[in-house]
Amino acid sequence: MLKRSYRILDVFVRNPTITYLFGEIKEYTGSRSESYTYNSLKSFVKEGILVKEKRGGIAIYKISNSPKAISFLSMAAEFKAWNRKNIPIDSIFETIKKANINFLSLLVAGSYVKGKQSEKSDLDIVLIVPGDVKKITARLEQFCELNIPPIHLYVFTDAEFKQMLLDEKHNYGKEIVKDNLLFYGAEIYYKIMFEAMKNGFTY
Repeated sequence: MLKRSYRILDVFVRNPTITYLFGEIKEYTGSRSESYTYNSLKSFVKEGILVKEKRGGIAIYKISNSPKAISFLSMAAEFKAWNRKNIPIDSIFETIKKANINFLSLLVAGSYVKGKQSEKSDLDIVLIVPGDVKKITARLEQFCELNIPPIHLYVFTDAEFKQMLLDEKHNYGKEIVKDNLLFYGAEIYYKIMFEAMKNGFTY
């Protein structure tokens, strides 16, 4: 069930800010079966995870702005991340452990997400935290430098990250949302994203 849910919801993991046509979803998932795609979408709409609308007689789908939708979207995003084979998973575990805070989101960005990493590539890790950025950065600094591969760490508060999304100028926050893998705390990330979407954020 998780794999089937992932195939459909991964479309919205990729970009939850826009709507999708039935054909776009079917093509992205690589499904040969129209009935499978249709029934999956119908089920998600019934569960309140997706919203179906019609424009000019054409059905379009978007992610629902509900706690249940955020929960399912988070599950699909983390499922996608943990199943990527090119990511040094031990580095993710250790970063979460050494950060030593109860609430955080951990994302990987950069070349590892795009599958273009080399032996010289840093692992770009982004933390979204509720607390003292400087304190957390200092706590992780030595570990990040000595880790193999070295970790290029970015730490933002949830308020800072939201503001970057709402800023009219291009910034690293907007780059992160375009290409990332969400390993931990996906619900926190999507709550920030949905708040920004309420205020007009899209990409």
